[in-house]
Amino acid sequence: MTLNDFILRLATAFLIGFLVGLERQLAHKSAGLRTNLLVAVGSAIFVLLSLEMTAGGNGDATRIVGQVATGVGFLGAGVILHRVFSVHGLTTAATIWCSSALGCMAAAGYLTEALIAALVVLLINVGLKPVDAFFERRERGKKDASSK
Repeated sequence: MTLNDFILRLATAFLIGFLVGLERQLAHKSAGLRTNLLVAVGSAIFVLLSLEMTAGGNGDATRIVGQVATGVGFLGAGVILHRVFSVHGLTTAATIWCSSALGCMAAAGYLTEALIAALVVLLINVGLKPVDAFFERRERGKKDASSK
């Protein structure tokens, strides 16, 4: 892989992590800009390292992606909070997981696909908030009606 290719892939992972992280930061979530940026870039670094190390045909470059997914799963578990009757942080944990996947895609050279997937993640986190709020209001209304 050329140095320019390396820089382009890493820069794409950076851009994607920045966009997803910015949305999380603006939404005042616990894992915001820097966290999502580091997850996307860190995942990309692992994949880029794996690609370089296996470039001569020695080893399987895809094995590192599975290890990255597992490691990021543990990171995501750290942001999930259990309260008495509720769980908080699942969307933030899932977003961290997606940031990692996006970084892996960019590092693997799927630049356009990674940008499209990032837009889908942003659409889910931003565009579906009103739908989520509707269902939360509906559930609260059912609980209030049953407690009377």
